[in-house]
Amino acid sequence: MSKPRDVYASSLCVEGVVGSTSDRNESISVRLQNVTNELRDIQDLLTQDDDVDARILTDFRDAVNRVRNTAWAVEQYANSKSANTDPQTVISVLAGERVRIAYQLCKLIQSDLSNSDIQFQKGQLLQFRDVTHELDGQLEKSVGE
Repeated sequence: MSKPRDVYASSLCVEGVVGSTSDRNESISVRLQNVTNELRDIQDLLTQDDDVDARILTDFRDAVNRVRNTAWAVEQYANSKSANTDPQTVISVLAGERVRIAYQLCKLIQSDLSNSDIQFQKGQLLQFRDVTHELDGQLEKSVGE
């Protein structure tokens, strides 16, 4: 079985995070603590300032949610390994989460494409179109339509 990819299609593998050396774990722990402190500071700022761009706030909330889900998945994957159980359920949940996130991103991209104030690079749009066509073919096979 191949290593599961992070919910957000980065190169981070759940198994790689769980099975890393103690130095790396300490480094991750320090970074997590630093980020936790920063998030608390941001929380304080958010409760004091009501002049936050709604789109930026939505992007921030989505990013925090992705990190939360990744942390949950890493925890579940580690638990399944330590209990010697099949991690396939966690891997399936991660795949479902990627689909949910892709849906959300596609809806945001649709909105962006409708906004004449946003300027896209043509190459990026062509790459996106190509991958969505490939995905459409795979989806047809997967859902049987």
